[in-house]
Amino acid sequence: MLGVGEKFPSYSLTATVSTDPKTAFKTLTDLDYPDKWKVYFFWPKDFTFVCPTEIAAFGKMNKQFQERDAQILGGSIDSEFVHRAWRQHHEDLKDLPFPMLADIKRDLCGQLGILDANAGVAQRATFIVDPEGMIRFAYVTDLSVGRNPEEVLRVLDALQTDELCPCNWHKGEATLTVA
Repeated sequence: MLGVGEKFPSYSLTATVSTDPKTAFKTLTDLDYPDKWKVYFFWPKDFTFVCPTEIAAFGKMNKQFQERDAQILGGSIDSEFVHRAWRQHHEDLKDLPFPMLADIKRDLCGQLGILDANAGVAQRATFIVDPEGMIRFAYVTDLSVGRNPEEVLRVLDALQTDELCPCNWHKGEATLTVA
């Protein structure tokens, strides 16, 4: 798996950006959202149980990420059509404010090293990528365990200070100084 200090891979994927059939899909690349932090999070499959809880939670916090000049990008190995159908049929996903990347060839997940060898799906992985395209945070949980978007936001806040941040540090608290 790619880790902290490594360059996030180049990609060009179709993303589902709405449920409207005329504007539902858009091609996105790693060059989109220049000068922004990016929060990529991947889930195993659409139409499952844990995944929509995480996706909806990131959606509810989207404004907080935007306030920090960060773009959320979610993704799985499902197609853009499956993403759209899921959004249409799942109440918590209908108005999702960020793109859902369709990595149907498993190319991006493969480059990241997050394909689950047994299940053949994306692992439940999260990456915070700085504006220069460098991975600054990488986090993977078991397929059965959802992640905490509040913790991802806390880490983004800490990274953006460019200071030493102690355990459980939150935005607005003092950072550490070397004596």
